[in-house]
Amino acid sequence: MIVIDVTGRVPIFEQICRGICGDIAKGVLKPHDRIPAARVLARELGINPNTVAKAYTELERDGIIYSRVGKGSFIAEHGNKADRRFIDEFEQKARDALQAGVPMETLEEILKRVAAETPDNEGVTDND
Repeated sequence: MIVIDVTGRVPIFEQICRGICGDIAKGVLKPHDRIPAARVLARELGINPNTVAKAYTELERDGIIYSRVGKGSFIAEHGNKADRRFIDEFEQKARDALQAGVPMETLEEILKRVAAETPDNEGVTDND
């Protein structure tokens, strides 16, 4: 399920991308599942259809979804492409934080806290 924060700093099209990638990562969406048409999703979310179309274009460019003329858009055989989006973004934020002087220990504590607060964090272990 995609939740949009219109007051947030993250562009709406990116929130849609994250929502779809998150649903893939959680197993809610599986390869070849059909996703709503851009106009339908835009109506459900109360946003401009062009914004959804932009998100779908980006997801298709990244190989996360594919489109079939007259059929719709579907989840691709993604392997780890959806996860890769999150990992790339996380790595960049970690680099930014370290370059800004945030200590490694602080980042580790934040990650541990977030993991502990996150339901369904299977595979998360504490290696201390």
